[in-house]
Amino acid sequence: MRDLTLPDGLTARVLTHDDVQAVYQVHAAQEQADIGKVEIELADLVSDWSRPSWDISTSTIGVMDGSRVIAYAEVTGHDRADCAVHPDYRRRGIGTALAGWLQDTVRGQGGSEYGSPVPEGSPADRLLEKLGYRVRWTSWVLSLPEGKEIPERPLPEGYTVRAADPTEYPAVHTVIEDAFLEWSVRDRESYEDFEASVIRRPGFEPWMLRVVVDPAEAVVGVAWLTMYEGEQREAFVSRLAVRRDQRHRGLAQALLVDSFARGREHGAARSALSTDSRTGALALYQKVGMEVGDVWVNRAIPV
Repeated sequence: MRDLTLPDGLTARVLTHDDVQAVYQVHAAQEQADIGKVEIELADLVSDWSRPSWDISTSTIGVMDGSRVIAYAEVTGHDRADCAVHPDYRRRGIGTALAGWLQDTVRGQGGSEYGSPVPEGSPADRLLEKLGYRVRWTSWVLSLPEGKEIPERPLPEGYTVRAADPTEYPAVHTVIEDAFLEWSVRDRESYEDFEASVIRRPGFEPWMLRVVVDPAEAVVGVAWLTMYEGEQREAFVSRLAVRRDQRHRGLAQALLVDSFARGREHGAARSALSTDSRTGALALYQKVGMEVGDVWVNRAIPV
């Protein structure tokens, strides 16, 4: 572990799975302070930390005030990291220390660069800019205004939208990975990691994986829906992918209509998704009536 220069009275240690609730509380407090709401869920951390490829003992650090976790950092993937400092402990050099730890850790794991998503204009964004981190890409969270419907678009003859059968989960994974790796520079996710982060995510139910199948019953489009609790229950499309040879036929729009309808059936008052500047999909979502809300930037630095 890299030695951290921390304020007097604070210490650092590697995190364990027993710390997940405490880490969630730190991250939630930071989001509440920065964007006025909490978007992260405990299930997000539990599922990410359950991936077989990820080792908590070599990829995390927590900053402690006595027995309380007040900040943390983790190398989430080969070029991504997450970090949060409780608002009560800001402006004491903790974020700068954790940024240095992340750079050293990514370098030690063989990486050449890493980035972190932060709300645009937030204290974290300003700190990373000051430390020399550039904006790699911009992400937008879009929602469907209350009372508005995405216009339905007929599917090609013989195509169907429905819940994925468990026997189709490997095909679902393939469609998602093939689509996302067209613009995302990373290693291919293993099916075992997909199972941990999606199928075994706390709260997952089979109806949340929506697919379009062609006349031969092959999976050609996928939407993964998650339900988020808050002031209003939200149906959030975490992944939307269509096989390359099946695009421009209305499949993505049909999946959105279906996903948000299923979300409303299960109590969602809001419908949302996110996209970023690497995908070129922002105009598509705006065209069907979705509106931009929060804006995030991924700030990165070579290590």
